[in-house]
Amino acid sequence: MDIINLIKITKKYGLKHTTGRALRKLAHILENSNLQGKMKINTKKSFHSIVKRVDVMNVDWTDNPYSNNKKIKNRSNIICWVISPPSQGGGHQNMFRFIEHLDISGYINKIYLYSAVDKMTTEEAQINVSKYAKLTNATFHYYQKDDIDKSMPDAIFATGWETCYPVFNIKTSAKKLYFIQDYEPYFYPVGTEYLMAENTYKFGFYGVTAGKWLARKLRLEYGMHCDYYNFGSDHNIYKYENDKERKEVFFYARPSTERRAFDLGIMTLEIFHRKNPEYTINLAGWDVSSYDIPFPYVNHKILNLNELNKLYNKCAVGLVISLTNMSLLPLELLSSGAIPVVNDGDNNRQVTSNNYIKYTFASPLSLAQAMCDVLKQKNLKEYSKEASKSTSINSWSISKQKFQKIIEKEIYG
Repeated sequence: MDIINLIKITKKYGLKHTTGRALRKLAHILENSNLQGKMKINTKKSFHSIVKRVDVMNVDWTDNPYSNNKKIKNRSNIICWVISPPSQGGGHQNMFRFIEHLDISGYINKIYLYSAVDKMTTEEAQINVSKYAKLTNATFHYYQKDDIDKSMPDAIFATGWETCYPVFNIKTSAKKLYFIQDYEPYFYPVGTEYLMAENTYKFGFYGVTAGKWLARKLRLEYGMHCDYYNFGSDHNIYKYENDKERKEVFFYARPSTERRAFDLGIMTLEIFHRKNPEYTINLAGWDVSSYDIPFPYVNHKILNLNELNKLYNKCAVGLVISLTNMSLLPLELLSSGAIPVVNDGDNNRQVTSNNYIKYTFASPLSLAQAMCDVLKQKNLKEYSKEASKSTSINSWSISKQKFQKIIEKEIYG
């Protein structure tokens, strides 16, 4: 992949896919490209991270951790969010689900773009966000430390480990909170970035987490004060629409995201295909055309939400592997009548108690066998229909209301 295409992908899908190994690969490409012969480039290796080094060095969380037990009395109803440049989906989409709810509830949201490497414009950010959120009381800005406090916010949200460092350094009377969607140290090998991500749980911010597993882990291991909202499914998008026999399966294929265990999924599907060659295998989530995949498949690349529901409704089973916090996909698959097969673990089971999710050991044989067992389910069509109905209690509207109650209690008392 050339540099131009890499930059386009980064602008379109955000930086979470280019952290860790990807950033080091980018540095390697830059240092060894033909550009060195055409222009003057410092050939010494640089430090590459999504956080600015000066922000990390200025944070004194050991001797002077953040502490603000005062409640906001003179409300401005302004909330500032420091975010990485937003992608067209993924974690940003989930975050803006709640920002949109606050917008509707009368809050003014000020969005500040922070990155050490991505130069996305505020106009590009608004275009990406507009694909999944309608905002009337929100503005987009480049991050400037002094600008945030001048807006007199009631609260400032850090939204990823790298944004915690600039938020910590802001001198303000506003409450500092941490919107946490995953255990981000797991995104990296044990090393500097792992530690920088882990240390943010010791800063003293109040955490609002995606699901129970994260809140429990952060409380037990770091003594962090936090609460959680439950996962939901958007029933306006994901719904049961196909009552015919389903002869297809789905895999959430994300080779760019290590925690989705792409290789493990491909081994699982190779075994599944040997046992069920008549089933069409659908891969979606990334363009996998450059991979040597040992079975016939349909490469859907990256689909929009309405296209996903149409695909899910063709499938009897959906394979979703998540090695950190649970994915949103299992509940969305269930809403469409596809039975999810998921690797077992507290990180997944503690997020939802839905009995139609098939948990099993994280091995190719176990996952493939679980997929086969679903196909053998007696009255599979009726079973799928009942599975779809089971998600009626998993509404994002309930989660949004809980989120608002959590932050208002923490900010205003």
